[in-house]
Amino acid sequence: MNVVSLFNGMNTGRQALENVGIKVNKYYSSEIKPYAIELTQYHFPDTIQVGDVIKWKEWDIDWKSIDLILSGSPCQDLSSAGKRAGINGNKSNLFFVFVEILEHIKSLNPNILFLQENVGSASKLDVGIMSRALGLYPVRINSKLVTAQKRDRYYWSNIKTTQTMFDIVTDIPQPKDLEILLKDIIIDYNNLYLTDKQIQRGIKKSRAQTYHTGIKMGSVNFPTNIEGKSKTLTVVSILGGRETNHIGDKNGIRILNQIEMERLQGFPDGYTSILSRVKAGSLLGDGWTLPIIEHIFKYIKQ
Repeated sequence: MNVVSLFNGMNTGRQALENVGIKVNKYYSSEIKPYAIELTQYHFPDTIQVGDVIKWKEWDIDWKSIDLILSGSPCQDLSSAGKRAGINGNKSNLFFVFVEILEHIKSLNPNILFLQENVGSASKLDVGIMSRALGLYPVRINSKLVTAQKRDRYYWSNIKTTQTMFDIVTDIPQPKDLEILLKDIIIDYNNLYLTDKQIQRGIKKSRAQTYHTGIKMGSVNFPTNIEGKSKTLTVVSILGGRETNHIGDKNGIRILNQIEMERLQGFPDGYTSILSRVKAGSLLGDGWTLPIIEHIFKYIKQ
């Protein structure tokens, strides 16, 4: 396949295609974050970097040869963790650039396949706008079925669809629940525990829920980003006024380490080892859950 990946991030789409046995001929990546590009080229040196999505008309691509276009357009204005500016917000309105590119490819290749992802906390109004723009409605899948995190997402795709009385709907079945618990992916690092002073300072700055062994410790404005399904380990979010990921257990609260963050998104241990924990966390936090994308791509082969 020839693939265009917009907002490519850490290149999950390419890895998923490889993992399900779909051969990639040319893979065009639109990404502007330097360390995302670094990780992509480390794993797939043949990736063709094309730059900023806004400048897509300048890209040297034979558009009629493209078989699949991927998009995980920015969610900041749609998420319950943001200011709720909506699909027309300064960042999330880049979705319409994806639509523009998709329509251009469709005019040359009506059989183009596409996948668009965004947050499950998007408003019904915004989901409706996006669905009408794409000509179909999404399927909603939570990563908790295949990893140890709750990550509710909408996926719009014509890879597999069904026609209802009034609408076309993405018809990707729910993946099997693997029943993975947070405790199953945890590595114990005692030196990463926060001091009481750090915790209290973080709580004072916090804008969200903070939990430690099930006890609410902070104010409540929006839900935690990752929550374990285990009763003995509870994820803690928002210490220090920005969204980060911590876990709490009987010993205290500590930062998630890099391998744990990789496992939460379904990647092999060490996949992001060429990057710092902070950079890896940024990409993993913004990225797709690898087993979910593999699940969707299996239907390309079918």
